[in-house]
Amino acid sequence: MTRLHIHRRRAAALLLSAAALCAGAWAAEGDEAAFLAENNAAMDRMMAGMEARPSGDIDQDFVAMMIPHHQGAIDMAQAELRYGKNEQLRRIAQEIIVDQQQEIAAMRLALGQPLPPSTPAPTQPDAAAPSGTPAPPAMAPAMSMSHHHHD
Repeated sequence: MTRLHIHRRRAAALLLSAAALCAGAWAAEGDEAAFLAENNAAMDRMMAGMEARPSGDIDQDFVAMMIPHHQGAIDMAQAELRYGKNEQLRRIAQEIIVDQQQEIAAMRLALGQPLPPSTPAPTQPDAAAPSGTPAPPAMAPAMSMSHHHHD
């Protein structure tokens, strides 16, 4: 094999390696762009939802603002599950989803509002329970209205 062929093969190999690296970077950039787009949409929905007009009922107004806030945390956690790689953060995101869904349900129940039909997250421990089923009494302390600072 001549020197020219060797140089051409090396150049081709380098080009292929560079192309593979760029393709990986483009895929990562695509994930980042999709993640940011989902998070921006979640933030926009949350902010719009929190602009509730005062009703004259403090409890009703509190829930009207907190539910979109909690839903925003759920939406952002779902984006982390779709695109994130860090296992510890993915576990935290799963906990956020469950905790925030439970708090939304607790707030609605406290006001006597019906629970909307929903599909439980696949990470939810009782995902086999029918949707809209109230939590068992053992879970009542976990459904306290305290804010967990996850969002």
